Amino acid sequence: MSGLARLLLTRGIPVSGSELREWPSLAGLRALGGTIHMRHEASNLDGVDTVVYSSAIPSDHLELVAARDRGLRILHRSEALAAAMAGRRTIAVAGTHGKTTTTSMTTLILQHAGLDPSFFIGGEISETGSNGHHGSGEYFVAEADESDRSFLVYRPHVGIVTNIDADHLNTYGDLAGLEEGFLEFCRRVEPDGFVVTCADDPGARRLAERARAEGIRVYTYGEAEDADLRITEIVSSVGGVRYMAALDGESLGEVSLRVPGRVLGLNSAAGVLTALKLGVEPSAAVEALAEFPGVRRRFELKGTAAGVRVYDEYAYHPTSMKAAMTTLREVAGDGRLIVVFQPYRVYRTRDNEAEIAAALAIGDEAIVLEVFGPGEVREPGEGGASLTAAIDLPDDRKVFVPTWDDVPAEVVRRAREGDVVVTMGAPPISLMGDELLAALTASIEKDGNGYVARHARGE
Repeated sequence: MSGLARLLLTRGIPVSGSELREWPSLAGLRALGGTIHMRHEASNLDGVDTVVYSSAIPSDHLELVAARDRGLRILHRSEALAAAMAGRRTIAVAGTHGKTTTTSMTTLILQHAGLDPSFFIGGEISETGSNGHHGSGEYFVAEADESDRSFLVYRPHVGIVTNIDADHLNTYGDLAGLEEGFLEFCRRVEPDGFVVTCADDPGARRLAERARAEGIRVYTYGEAEDADLRITEIVSSVGGVRYMAALDGESLGEVSLRVPGRVLGLNSAAGVLTALKLGVEPSAAVEALAEFPGVRRRFELKGTAAGVRVYDEYAYHPTSMKAAMTTLREVAGDGRLIVVFQPYRVYRTRDNEAEIAAALAIGDEAIVLEVFGPGEVREPGEGGASLTAAIDLPDDRKVFVPTWDDVPAEVVRRAREGDVVVTMGAPPISLMGDELLAALTASIEKDGNGYVARHARGE
């Protein structure tokens, strides 16, 4: 929602909204002229003609009820975004994992090529702090959400599908239903446009075959030998990821990013292939990715305190969690990896408990909060306590901490110099990193010679 608000504000459209938490993005919206009400009440609608809501908002929310009573125009977020896309050639990025990074990289490549695209991103590009912008160019790059079928509202010129993994089955019923949803997304691509998918992902490969059978133009990327944009020699380290790329057998040379993770290298290939098919010079794509600063909440280093590095990571699905934990294990080096995880959605945590637990067990220690599931009912035996028990770690290296305020002290008790701590999962956990850094800082005494004591450990 903040990305959409930012986009509209940069177009000169008055925007107001209501919140209950002081999220970091709110300051930027206020600076652009946005009005933020820090409570939900009907009077927030005074002077408003259109109300935009997301799928996270229940139908009986007091402001939605008031909007209906007043006869105001009410739009789902996807409908408002589709209206904002009018007159532009849209590049819609979909997929179970990697949408935000792929959208960010594609946007950066087009910017570097001088095309000044408009964009809407689910996360914020690090250092710029931006997740929405009104550009002067013909392209509009947007993250397309499949969770509630809202990606079927768009009519993109280019449809990118990074991968298809079992998720949001509460909406689609089963994997076959989810794959059918992605096929419908491809059908909505403009006749003179094209689809970009990953040749390495089984679900995306099946999608490509079905789309091509219906006459849809599809290009693929990946390590597979039959990929249109083939990447080889992928190397990931703490300093970043790099690989060799070739389009239709013609070498493009080395592509390098300063952020780590093989999966990020794969996501970048989607942006490169899309840009090349739109006529961007290969050198522009390579140069842009070399400058890519990363995306907030994706391997984001929040800071270091008491010799402990604190990262924040958005992953909550077991596949993306496993990839993130594997990369963070590389980053930790000789230190230990401690994960502070807040599960996202009761149904997902219940249905994928074993897989989520296996991903958390990649770490050395795990601190688990209660599930964040707005509007959901948690049955007895479900949630954070059950997930903690399922993690294959010794009992002294895992703990369920249901109370938010108790987490910093637990991290201070467990962490030591050289360790990596990562906050991972649902959006509220992104606010925890600063609290952990403050607690770690407060746990030490300093004199002229540096650190002399860790209160919690008695060192």
